[in-house]
Amino acid sequence: MSQTADSFSRWQIPGRIEFHDTPDMLVRLEIQTARAQAAIYLHGAHVTHFQPVDSAPILFLSESSAFAPGKAIRGGVPVIFPWFGPRAGHSCAPMHGFARTSEWDIESIADADETVTVTLRLNASGVTSAQWPHDFILRHRMTIGAKLTMELEVENTGTESFEFEEALHTYFAVGDVREVSVTGLADVDFIDKTDAFTRKTQSSDPIRITAETDRVYLNTDSTCELHDPSRPTPIVVEKSGSHTTVVWNPWIEKAKAMTDFADDEWPKMLCIETANTGQNAITLASGETHIMRATVG
Repeated sequence: MSQTADSFSRWQIPGRIEFHDTPDMLVRLEIQTARAQAAIYLHGAHVTHFQPVDSAPILFLSESSAFAPGKAIRGGVPVIFPWFGPRAGHSCAPMHGFARTSEWDIESIADADETVTVTLRLNASGVTSAQWPHDFILRHRMTIGAKLTMELEVENTGTESFEFEEALHTYFAVGDVREVSVTGLADVDFIDKTDAFTRKTQSSDPIRITAETDRVYLNTDSTCELHDPSRPTPIVVEKSGSHTTVVWNPWIEKAKAMTDFADDEWPKMLCIETANTGQNAITLASGETHIMRATVG
């Protein structure tokens, strides 16, 4: 049975925590606190909007995004699990796993003075086991306040260990990506996916975007800052439980090839992704829990 806004009426506080049915048969949770506003889809446990008071929106959302069951939302913060990108050895597996296109359940909503914390849960099922044969509980805990804090918690409820990749694939809204810079990754090794997956080392200079960019920075837990001339202060990305940072912009030709991304939108966004992927994939023993946290604002 499809979820509807009425299914979650017990959590609703008018003007603060509200559920809405969308024309695309999805449920959107809208949150308003004294410090910020946000929108979260139960489809994918997906934050699509975060805007602190007296600030422009932090997140980018494509005007061409699909909003439909089984489709990924383009922009905001997609939840990537249990693999990143294509699944090795499984050419028919969906890109970036199944979490971002699954319907999640509400585990709890905590309403404090200046924050609202929403915890969504995805349990292993027959559908997930057909794609990835492991028992798990996945929780996404999102706190809306002066900053947006996201905690992705993976619990191994099976009897054997498993390995997984994960990411909070955050799309940031920028004035013009050709004018921004990113600091915090100096001297870090990275895989350049636009250059035959060549391993390189970032210089001490800030990262600037001058062409298609798809870099997987390895073995780093550093805080990054996104410096954008259109904003009075940098966007700060703090993290823990993450050892990979991905920096991505599709540039001109790849943007044209994406059906859920407008041709002229590439200058308006930059992804700085909190992740564990590739050599930083996580192995989780039976009964163990892993938490990856990202705070942006």
